[in-house]
Amino acid sequence: MVKVKSVIQGSPADRCGVREEDMLYAINGHVIKDVLDYMYYAAETDIILDMVRHGEEFTIKIQKDEYDDIGLEFDTFLMDGKQRCSNNCVFCFIDQLPPNMRETLYFKDDDARLSFLQGNYVTLTNLKDEDIDRIIQMKLNINVSVHTTNPELRVKMMHNRFAGEKLKYIYRLAENGIKLNCQIVCCPELNDGDELRRSLRDLGGLMPNITSMAVVPVGVTKYRQNLYPLRGFTKKEAGETIDIIAEYQEKFFEKFGTRTVFPSDEFFLIAERDIPDMEYYEDFPQFENGVGMLRSLIDEFEQALKIAEWEGGKRKVSIATGYSPYPIIKMLAEKAEEYFPLLECNVYRIRNDFFGDTITVTGLITAQDLIKQLKGTDIGQQLLLSEAMLRRDSDVFLDDLTVQDVERELKTEVRRVPNDGYELLDAIMGIKY
Repeated sequence: MVKVKSVIQGSPADRCGVREEDMLYAINGHVIKDVLDYMYYAAETDIILDMVRHGEEFTIKIQKDEYDDIGLEFDTFLMDGKQRCSNNCVFCFIDQLPPNMRETLYFKDDDARLSFLQGNYVTLTNLKDEDIDRIIQMKLNINVSVHTTNPELRVKMMHNRFAGEKLKYIYRLAENGIKLNCQIVCCPELNDGDELRRSLRDLGGLMPNITSMAVVPVGVTKYRQNLYPLRGFTKKEAGETIDIIAEYQEKFFEKFGTRTVFPSDEFFLIAERDIPDMEYYEDFPQFENGVGMLRSLIDEFEQALKIAEWEGGKRKVSIATGYSPYPIIKMLAEKAEEYFPLLECNVYRIRNDFFGDTITVTGLITAQDLIKQLKGTDIGQQLLLSEAMLRRDSDVFLDDLTVQDVERELKTEVRRVPNDGYELLDAIMGIKY
C-alpha cells in the first residue's frame, strides 16, 4: 500500500472523495507497488481504486479520459526509494570522487524505473525475472549500460558475479519487442579492440530493437587510490576506437539504413579528429550521452551568425571551458569577432585541479577552479559558463559553491548558457529575452 500525500483539487480523485492520508492498495485489482504500476493501471478510462482509510477498506470508482491523471500525489516521485546499484564497476566515476562532497553525489542508483521515466542508464543486474516480465508487459523502452557482451569480462568489469548472467535480459527484452538504447563505457585494454567488436556484433544481432548505441571513454580522476588500475585513452587508441565503430556503422547502415552506434564527441577530441557533419548523427539518438553535442553547437552557432544583427557598442565577454572542447569554443568565438568588429570574446581553458588534469570536459569544472584560475583576469562585462557545470535546475557547482560565489570572487556577472548555438551567440552578444 502507498500513502496518499495529497489530492489535487478538482481532479477525478478529489471529486470522488479520495482524501489525504488514505492508503492506495490496488487499481482495477492490480496491487500498486510504485509509480510504474500507478501510471500503467491508472491510464484506463474506468478505474476502481481499492483504498484503506483508518484501517477500513473501501473502493472508489472513477471515470475519466484515457491517460488523464487521476490526481493523487505521493511522498516520493517513485512512491518508494530509489534502487541502489549492486555493482562495483572498475570504471565507476562515483568511486573516484574526492571525500567530503555532498552526500547525494555518492549515491549510486541503478533503477529501471528511472530509465523509463528520466532516461537513466541501468545495468539490469539487480532485476529479477518478474521485473523483466513487468517491463515487457508494460512495453517500457529503457536504456541499458552494457559495457561488454562477454559474460566473464562483464563480471570482472562490474565486480558482480551475476553481471554476465544478467546479459540474458538484454536478449529477452529485445526479442519481446522492447526498444533499447545501449551504452558502452570503453576502457583501454579492457573492453576496447576485439572486445568492442564482439559487443557491437552481438548487439547488432538484436537490431532493430537495439535502436542506438553510444561508446564513451572512461573518465579517470586523481582519486583512484586502491582502485583497479585504469588510464584514459591515448590519441592513437581513440582513433582506433573510432575506426572500429566505423566498421560496424557501415555494416549496420547497409543492412538497416542506420549507423546505430556512435562514439561520443570526446573520442574525436582525444584523437584530434574533426567532428563529423550533421548527417553523421542522423536524428541524434544519443545526444544526452555527449554524442553530437559539439556538431549541433557548431551548426546552430553558424546559422545564428548568418541572421544576427549587431545593435550595441563595444562589448567584451569571456567564456570558460574545459581543455577538450576549447579549440571548438575558441573557433566559434573568433567567428563571432570576425562578424562583429566591436565584439571581443576571450575563451579561457580551465584546468581541472579538483578532479585532476586527466578530466578535460567542461561539465566537471568546479567553481573553485574557475575562481582560482580566472581571478585577476580582465573578464569584461560577463563570464559565460555552460549549464553543464551546474546541478540541474540550480546555481550549484559540484563543489557546492554557487554562481553567486563566482560572481562575488571574480567581481563580474555570470551568465549560464545551455548547449545551444543560438543561445551561445545571444549570450556573447548580450542579447536577453
